Amino acid sequence: MKTHIMEPDMSHPANTSNDSPNSVMGKILTGCVLLAGIGAFFFFDLGQYLSLDSLKANRDILLQYTNSHYGIAVGMFILIYILQTAFSLPGGAVLTLTGGFLFGSLMGTLFVNVGATVGATLAFLAARYLLHDWVERKFGDRLGAIQAGFAENAFSYLMTLRLIPAFPFFLVNLVSGLTRVTLGTYVLATSIGIIPGSFVFAFAGRQLGTINSLSEIASPPVLLAFTLLGLLALMPVAYRKWTNMKSRSPHS
Repeated sequence: MKTHIMEPDMSHPANTSNDSPNSVMGKILTGCVLLAGIGAFFFFDLGQYLSLDSLKANRDILLQYTNSHYGIAVGMFILIYILQTAFSLPGGAVLTLTGGFLFGSLMGTLFVNVGATVGATLAFLAARYLLHDWVERKFGDRLGAIQAGFAENAFSYLMTLRLIPAFPFFLVNLVSGLTRVTLGTYVLATSIGIIPGSFVFAFAGRQLGTINSLSEIASPPVLLAFTLLGLLALMPVAYRKWTNMKSRSPHS
C-alpha cells in the first residue's frame, strides 16, 4: 500500500496571516522611501524641469554639457530615467525626447531602454515586495485562474501592454508585480516591448525645435501602429487557444 505525501504547492506563497517583524519593518521602510521620493518630487516642483518648454529653453546648455562631458551626461541621464520610472513619476515622454535630442535616435533609444527597464524592474519588485503576498492571501482563491493564465502567457501579454499606448507605463509596472510572472520574463518583455515607442520619441527629439506639444508625436497613425503591434504580440496566445479548442472538438 503506497503512502502519498502531500507536498506544498510552491506556485503559491505560504498563506501566513502574519509577517515576521523584519519583513514588516522592511516593507515600512520601502514604503517610506517611495512616499518620500514622490513627495519630494511634488514639494520641490521638480516636474517643471521635465516639461517640453523647459527642455526647449535649456537645449543649448544641455547640448553643450553633453558634448563636453559625454560619459557623465549618459550616466546622469540613465540615473534620472531610472529614478523617474522607479518612483512612477510623470515626465517619461519628455525624458525620452531629451535622450534623442542629446544622444541621437539610436543611442538615445538604447539609453532610454536601459533606464526604463531598470526603473520598471525596481517598481515591479517594490510592488511585489509590498503587496503581492497580501493580494495572494486576500484574493488568491478568486484570482487563481487569472493568475495562472497570465503566468502561462506572460510574455505575450506583457508585450501587448508595453506596445499599446492606452496602458500607462507605470501602471503596468505596478500591476505586473502583483501577478505570478517571473522576473526574467518581465524584464525581457519590458526591454523589447518599449523599443518602438522609445525610438519614435527619441527620433522626434532630434527635431526638437519643430515640436510644440507631445500630441504632435503621438499622432493617431502612430498610436494605431502601436496598437496593431500590440495585437500582433497576442497572436501566439490566440493561436494556442484555437488549437486547444480544435483538439478538444469531438469532430476533430
